[in-house]
Amino acid sequence: MDDIQKHILAERAVAAARRALASRYAGAAFAYVSGSLIRGEGTAFSDIDLVVVFPSLERAWRDSFTHEGFPVEAFVHDEETLAYYIHADTESGCPVMAHMVATGRVVGPDIERAYIVQARATAMLAAGPKPLAGARSDMLRYQVTDLADDLRGTRPPEEIAAIAAQLYQKLADLILLGRGEWAGRGKWAPRLISKLDARLAAEFDAAFRLAAGGDGARLLALADRELALHGGRYFEGFRQEAPLEARRVE
Repeated sequence: MDDIQKHILAERAVAAARRALASRYAGAAFAYVSGSLIRGEGTAFSDIDLVVVFPSLERAWRDSFTHEGFPVEAFVHDEETLAYYIHADTESGCPVMAHMVATGRVVGPDIERAYIVQARATAMLAAGPKPLAGARSDMLRYQVTDLADDLRGTRPPEEIAAIAAQLYQKLADLILLGRGEWAGRGKWAPRLISKLDARLAAEFDAAFRLAAGGDGARLLALADRELALHGGRYFEGFRQEAPLEARRVE
């Protein structure tokens, strides 16, 4: 698909989203049309991310549907619920909602208000995540240490591949958050690592490809190097307390 075709597809997606907003979400103040289709990076199977904002709602919700041939994931909010989820995402270090709002095309009647909310999300993203420290750092180091230790010694290939699948996201989070960068889930993790450091991204990809085939040595070495950059392996002395309400009387 060339650039012209991508542009045409993006405009079709925005037009479809605008009509979906009018037909399914009457009374909405505005919405953000986001996702890879809108950025010109989509495929034939990509969906539209639609963040819908009402003046007031009892609660937020999420819808999945097909409109004019486009799969749509709609996240329906008012400004307060949207602010809650943007804050929760950014606190976690993975700003999914903030990114959808910041990069989305604005549609709907209250355009001025939409741009004010969008500017806040953009500023939050530009500020970057909180430094990886304290309990968040301890937990992530512990999780990477625990999974890396499972790669030590001799294991059958299928177990190595299964361990690598669990380790992928945790190690990506350590790499990105440990360097003051936002983390990403799924396909976003390798994209963000590549943007950060192409050489590290190539090593990350090669290590996991080998591990998926049953050879975990390179992945173990990569995990150990990353742990060393962020305080080293963490097992001895790790403690995680359960909430006080975590009990049940039978």
